[in-house]
Amino acid sequence: MEGDLFSGLGNGTQVDTKVLQSVQKSFMQVQDILDQNRLLINEINQNHESKIPDNLTRNVGLIRELNNNIRRVVDLYADLSSNFTRSMEASSEGESSGIFKSNGKGNQKRIRSGKR
Repeated sequence: MEGDLFSGLGNGTQVDTKVLQSVQKSFMQVQDILDQNRLLINEINQNHESKIPDNLTRNVGLIRELNNNIRRVVDLYADLSSNFTRSMEASSEGESSGIFKSNGKGNQKRIRSGKR
């Protein structure tokens, strides 16, 4: 199913397995952080409702951690977006310059001319 998700992008260009693995890894990291944020928010709410001074003081650190997590999610999405865009641009360049070749199985592979 994951292969189906991106197989139609870029005018039929198949997305590199490394790109898919990178996307999947980023989404898993984001999900882990969001799950952690849900727990932080629950604890912050409980501390706030308790109105116990020590719990309210603890919320300061929890809110800082929550803010840092949100920044990490934003950074992950920004990296994901730029990496995916670069990958799709590279695929488009390969198609237009004819540097894709068939592997005989209906898939296309890009011949790398050098590393950037």
